[in-house]
Amino acid sequence: MPETSYTPPSVWTWNKANGGRFANINRPIAGPTHDKDLPRGQHPLQLYSLATPNGVKVTIMLEELLALGHQGAEYDAWLIRINEGQQFSSGFVAANPNSKIPALLDCSGQEPVRVFESGAILVYLAEKFGVFLPTEPAERAECMSWLFWQMGSAPYLGGGFGHFYAYAPVKIEYAIDRFAMEVKRQMDVLNRRLAESPFIAGDSYTIADMAIWPWYGGMAKGQLYEGGEFLQVQEYTHVIRWADEIAKRPAVKRGRMVNRVMGPLETQLHERHQASDFDTQTQDKLKAAT
Repeated sequence: MPETSYTPPSVWTWNKANGGRFANINRPIAGPTHDKDLPRGQHPLQLYSLATPNGVKVTIMLEELLALGHQGAEYDAWLIRINEGQQFSSGFVAANPNSKIPALLDCSGQEPVRVFESGAILVYLAEKFGVFLPTEPAERAECMSWLFWQMGSAPYLGGGFGHFYAYAPVKIEYAIDRFAMEVKRQMDVLNRRLAESPFIAGDSYTIADMAIWPWYGGMAKGQLYEGGEFLQVQEYTHVIRWADEIAKRPAVKRGRMVNRVMGPLETQLHERHQASDFDTQTQDKLKAAT
């Protein structure tokens, strides 16, 4: 039997809030809601983000670049509180017309270059610095294929399963079953791949791992939507092996902290402007909490 008696009208109209956790920022139109310029720091790269899985992809990449000694990857990370609608400022919309984090400005040249969409940012940085994206055609194709797999698949995990399982104002069995089935299929895809390969694209750590790990590594460890038991994520042993290995990387540990506003204080670094921020801000927060 259908769970609701809703019959769609001939023409949809936006005449009421849709409910759910993010109802206050959902709207069917684009463009800015208020005028406000984005701040600028002193470094070549300016990142405007939040430590969601999509935001974490980019801060991990930047920290990995710095760990390799690429000083041109120094960056300022500015916090965008999406629950407050800061992504709809005129400055942010100019950086990303889609009003989604993350957005990057490369100010190393005569004119700033804007880059939006997390996958595009990863490719841009990998090509700019010549690392984490293979150059041999077959290896590059494998890496890019998995990167785009993530970009196309994650909406089923976040906007599909995550929304209806954790955020929707009502629990709809059909919707939860539909997206749980797809997420488990995707986890099986990764598990089979990682049974034959140490990393997603092959023998080397690449932007494919950086893109997939915050979403599917988090799910494999039961860290997303409190859905680990429901999806029986312990079944995906190869994904868990890979997720644990990446989590140990020092640059990943730092990247996860940047623009984070949830969790224990010692895991949060609201803004990042220099490498020493990881030490000083964490120490200050720990002192404030005791």
